Amino acid sequence: RRVLFRSKNCENGDDKMERIVILNGSPRAPKSNSKCYADIFSKKYNKDIEYYNITKQNHDKLCSKMNDFSDMLLVFPLYADGIPATLLNFLKSLENNLPDKKPVISVIINCGFLEYTQNDLAVKMIELFCKKTNCEFGSVLKIGSGEAILKTPFKIFVTRKVKKLANSILSKNYKTLHITMPLTPKLFIKASTKYWIEYGNRNGITKEQMDTMSIEDDNTLV
Repeated sequence: RRVLFRSKNCENGDDKMERIVILNGSPRAPKSNSKCYADIFSKKYNKDIEYYNITKQNHDKLCSKMNDFSDMLLVFPLYADGIPATLLNFLKSLENNLPDKKPVISVIINCGFLEYTQNDLAVKMIELFCKKTNCEFGSVLKIGSGEAILKTPFKIFVTRKVKKLANSILSKNYKTLHITMPLTPKLFIKASTKYWIEYGNRNGITKEQMDTMSIEDDNTLV
């Protein structure tokens, strides 16, 4: 999927190379939290933006377009302490099809943990890719409690951080930023437990069924 956001400041073509491509590396990109973060970023960045969901079929197409952009923003969730396979496979393709003028690569990463530091290893994986391919590593926004925070009044804190990220990329004053819900671990666990119990109830699953490790046992989920 391609979405183009064109700034009024870029109508004359003088800033052709001052453009950014947002690549959503979530396995469920069209309905993902990463898509929500990309949308917020798009409203805060006042130059040309193109947005794509990474799929198995569009690696070649995306790689062929990289010469058109000065910056690339990777938006994705934390998966098993690392980057999703969707993004990993694309980076393998990009490594073998790098453009003559490499874009600066920045990151928005979110995880379900309260601690934004859980994202550190995945960010280091992108840094390693940049080092290996001689791409410049740009700004980072690490988001904790990524799924829940968008549905709370704390969303405004995320919006402010995304704006700072956008400004850092525009000014080429690259930064590492972070945000999470201002809750204690005890309160976060209590709130998240309530959320998942209610979510299970809406789908006909009890707390006892969710507590069991036998999630594929037919007798458990009757």
